[in-house]
Amino acid sequence: MAISHNTLAFTFGMLGNVISFLVFLAPISTFYRIYKKKSTEGFQSLPYLVALFSSMLWLYYALLKKDAFLLITINSFGCVIEIIYIILYIIYAPRDARKLTFKLLSAMNVGSLALILLVTQYAVHGPLRVQVLGWICVSISVSVFAAPLSIVAQVVRTKSVEFMPFNLSFTLTLSAVMWFGYGLFLKDICIALPNVLGFVLGLLQMLLYAIYRNRGEKTIQKEKKTPIEPLKSIVIETQLVEKNEQKDGKSEESIATGV
Repeated sequence: MAISHNTLAFTFGMLGNVISFLVFLAPISTFYRIYKKKSTEGFQSLPYLVALFSSMLWLYYALLKKDAFLLITINSFGCVIEIIYIILYIIYAPRDARKLTFKLLSAMNVGSLALILLVTQYAVHGPLRVQVLGWICVSISVSVFAAPLSIVAQVVRTKSVEFMPFNLSFTLTLSAVMWFGYGLFLKDICIALPNVLGFVLGLLQMLLYAIYRNRGEKTIQKEKKTPIEPLKSIVIETQLVEKNEQKDGKSEESIATGV
């Protein structure tokens, strides 16, 4: 008995929901650290603002399309969790970072979203509205997937995978596969297309992790060993000085007491 495309789309969509749910929860450790230290340190708000913008657009797209319920569920959750992240960031961010976050939030998540809503509601009509919005979502998703390229460049430059955890790269790759399958069996190119790029970039990150993981470990070990040698020499010199001082002290005592 052949499995229908709708069944396959539902299966891939459910798996995509589960994996994307884990991806959305991944920054919890970061924000727990921010909460504990009462400081955002060097973290930026832009990734969370972009993630919120992307979730809002995909939610709007799914509502217009009407046959993409699984997109509604995960992007509704995405909107809620990203708003929580952004609120926590604003609470603990320094003044300049807070101002920048408000500016980006106003420009992207309010201004740009309002413009897209107006254009799609009044400038285009019928099936064309869904197509236009779909390609806008594709362009935003491509920019989201392309964001890790800066991390990839950093890994190649530093030969260290410290800031590119394998688990996150693997999870994002799996998520891209599931959503590609969902879009493919739903016959929606706007869902499937950006996840091809996500899959390719995910594989690239895992390949770089395999190449530079051992090199990074060797570098760390070398850095740990290097400071020990000067420390040893300092200790030895200190011990020699103390012995000489003790000898000098005894000599002076011998002269004074006539021993």
